[in-house]
Amino acid sequence: MTLGRRGFLTGAALLGGLALTSCTRTEAGTGAPEGDAKLLSTLREQGFVRVGFAGEAPYGFQDGGELAGEAPTLHREIFRALGVRELRPTLTEFGALIPGLLAGRFDVVSAGMAITPERCAKVIFSEPEFVSPTALMVRKGNPKGVSDLESCAAKGATVGVLTAAVEASYAKAAGVPDGSVKTLAKQQDGLDALLAGRIDAFALTAISLRWLARTNGDAPVEVGEAFVPVVGGARQLGAGGAVFRPGADGLRDAFDRELLKITGSPDRFVGLVGKYGFTAREVPPRSLRTADLCAG
Repeated sequence: MTLGRRGFLTGAALLGGLALTSCTRTEAGTGAPEGDAKLLSTLREQGFVRVGFAGEAPYGFQDGGELAGEAPTLHREIFRALGVRELRPTLTEFGALIPGLLAGRFDVVSAGMAITPERCAKVIFSEPEFVSPTALMVRKGNPKGVSDLESCAAKGATVGVLTAAVEASYAKAAGVPDGSVKTLAKQQDGLDALLAGRIDAFALTAISLRWLARTNGDAPVEVGEAFVPVVGGARQLGAGGAVFRPGADGLRDAFDRELLKITGSPDRFVGLVGKYGFTAREVPPRSLRTADLCAG
């Protein structure tokens, strides 16, 4: 089973033209070659870890000037347990997160990023932080009568997806013509395009769309039942995690040990991120492993 959330569609898009070699990896906060054994101790000594986020609620965003959302909340809890007191955020476009990580602008991507084989070829992921299937947001009353991407293809619906988002590949696999897939920069752009009639449905994870509807309470839209897209015969449920530079295995492994203490306790998981719309249904099962997701 292949799972993913927001994804780059090609390796070129993933790298943004940035090549990574062993000589370009750097120690967090320095220009020196990265020493994995020292990385966590370096973060502890400096008292902070630099995290990249994309301003995408409810995964990672700013709320009243504070870093909020599922990923920063979990990551703050985990790094504090590891002896690193502070997350220092850098806001960037979603498509620039991995290039920024590889360029050393931050140490961890804290954005609920999908775990996909294409990304695993360039970076290393934590174990899954959450799972979430896909859904469609439509105008109130669902005038096109769509329920999933196959029905969008059958009924000639125009589908909105986010830039660099895996939903574009889901739509293509479901038979939606390229000309009927519209790319949008932000979640709010998707809702606005829907209300303006430029698209008939906005495809994203169910958790994201529920949050978008909640924060636009007066908008005449509705979110349909979640569904699991199929690409090449494989179900695409949706699993996200933290992202680290290649070579930071020790830091990733320490992170995973603390993460599994949280995902192993649904009550603790919901207690931390329930305010962002995450429920026990979004807790990843123990059987779901990043190694399997990376293998496709």
